[in-house]
Amino acid sequence: MDQSKARKGIYILPNLFTTASLFAGFMGLVWASAGKFELCATAILFSALMDGLDGKVARLTGTASEFGVQYDSLCDLVAFGVVPSFMMYSMYLHQFNRLGIAVAFLFAACAALRLARFNVSTAVVPKKFFIGLPSPAGGCALAAFVFFTQYIPAELSGIIPAIALGLTFVAAFSMVSRVRYFSFKEYGFVKARPFSTLVSAILIFTLIVSEPKLLGFIIIGGYIISGPVYTFLFLSRRSTKLLGDLSES
Repeated sequence: MDQSKARKGIYILPNLFTTASLFAGFMGLVWASAGKFELCATAILFSALMDGLDGKVARLTGTASEFGVQYDSLCDLVAFGVVPSFMMYSMYLHQFNRLGIAVAFLFAACAALRLARFNVSTAVVPKKFFIGLPSPAGGCALAAFVFFTQYIPAELSGIIPAIALGLTFVAAFSMVSRVRYFSFKEYGFVKARPFSTLVSAILIFTLIVSEPKLLGFIIIGGYIISGPVYTFLFLSRRSTKLLGDLSES
């Protein structure tokens, strides 16, 4: 086969997973328009699953391509930018009129900016970290919040829209921040690990299955908080210590 033609070819398998993510995002829009917000949130979470698999499949099969990277980003903008913002506006933020529109649009715009920055900085950013909250995590945070609201006491139900407004704003700002988030890309889930690692994974899986709606939001919320904690607490301490060692020497 001619090499020039091979370079122009498109790998079907990983892009099918990306397309599945896009389709789930589209269905999320349909369900949100119909007021079926839990189905919309489920679609966002399913999109995240497909988004994670397409990259894994591409790397394991050696079918990664520039086309796949760009296509993935466009699908992510829909699934984790447009759909979550529309869902939150339709469900809660419309109560704040123009402010609600502004915050919902801010989330979608920040997701687009986050994806664009990621595409142009992949060569200079260490694989161990993401700079800014990944857009799938931001979208999943809003989706998990939809399920989490059933655990909020009835006497506090009046403040749920305000919480939704704050969460949407924080998630949007986190995506375009310089905060570092662990990417887990270098962990190597397909590599051999100690037996205790498997036991821990099974324990975590069991806990999530027991209360997925509650623990899902707690885990995603913990991940969002972990970025500022690591960046401003651990990194700042390390920098201070390094400066102190340099001054002493």
